[in-house]
Amino acid sequence: MNETAQAPEPSPSEPVPPAAAAPASVPAPPRPPTRWKRQHTWVALGALAVLGVASLVLAWQAQQRVQSVEQQLVRRQQDTQGQSAEAHMLSKQAQDVARDAAAKVALLDARVTEVAVQRGQIEDLVQSLSRSRDENLIVDIESAIRVALQQAALTGSAEPLVATLKQSDERLARYNQPRLEGVRRAIARDLDRVKAVGLVDIATLTIKLDEVIRLVDELPLLSRAEVRDDTARAAPVAPGNKHEVPTATADMPDWLRPWAERWQAVSQRIWGEAKSLVRVTRIDHPEAMLLVPEQAFFLRENLKLRLLNARLALLSRQFETAQSDLQVAQNSINRYFDRSSRRTMLALDMIKQVAVQARQVGVPRPDDTLAALSTAAAGR
Repeated sequence: MNETAQAPEPSPSEPVPPAAAAPASVPAPPRPPTRWKRQHTWVALGALAVLGVASLVLAWQAQQRVQSVEQQLVRRQQDTQGQSAEAHMLSKQAQDVARDAAAKVALLDARVTEVAVQRGQIEDLVQSLSRSRDENLIVDIESAIRVALQQAALTGSAEPLVATLKQSDERLARYNQPRLEGVRRAIARDLDRVKAVGLVDIATLTIKLDEVIRLVDELPLLSRAEVRDDTARAAPVAPGNKHEVPTATADMPDWLRPWAERWQAVSQRIWGEAKSLVRVTRIDHPEAMLLVPEQAFFLRENLKLRLLNARLALLSRQFETAQSDLQVAQNSINRYFDRSSRRTMLALDMIKQVAVQARQVGVPRPDDTLAALSTAAAGR
């Protein structure tokens, strides 16, 4: 609208003032813009109302949004608290699970270690079982021979070693392996060498010493030796037996023959009695004739103790001690007992046999067999 271009025309209903009848050449004074102002006022009021309504709508919407945001925040806070509680509970469960897992891991480590040890043992067992038959046979024979060597050293007898070598040779013969023929030849050589060694028979020697100990009480002392008549006394001839007439009286008359036979028997008896009255004995040790019966008892007991000591020394294979005790016993018998007696001679003979056989003899080692076994085990 242009206020200066055209003036508003008056309405027909409105009265025309008197000044309106003035000529047109005189300009009319400006009228107040009432209608325009009112229109603008209503427009402004409408705009304000619209703005107010819009602001109210916007405020209401903002309030709704704020409330929804608060509700969302509350829900989110509640969800967060629930999630935190759940997370706390899950963390506790995780801690428990981790603790259980650590215990299980420790247990599994222990089991793994034990399984590793068992595996090593099983591997060793498998290796020992996987050895060939030849190796097992060689190891068995070598172990048996070494045990037999120990038994021979303890007993002083070669019988355990001989028996073990024979059994080993029989096993190799049954096995019939050409690779082990060298071992058989070595066993044969060692067996011949062991058999060739004369070992001490302890059992036989102890039996002989027991027999000598038994004879000690029966040995005649030199101081109380009995009178022995070594000449054979002629038995008297019976008068009725004509076939036993001595040849010295065969040519005599029949009436004189009985008197001659009686005289011969009486003379022989008288001569025997006369010879028994006198005895000539050689005494090398005069103290032997001065023994009284009490000393004779102790002499026999001391001799028994010497022989028992020699027996114990033989059983413990202390041959030097046994030789010393046997020499003392032999000297005592030679000095105090009658050596012309059969029992004394028998006792001295048995003591000499024991002294000769009681000597230290070492059992030879089967070195050839052990060397052959080592070579066979090395595979050469």
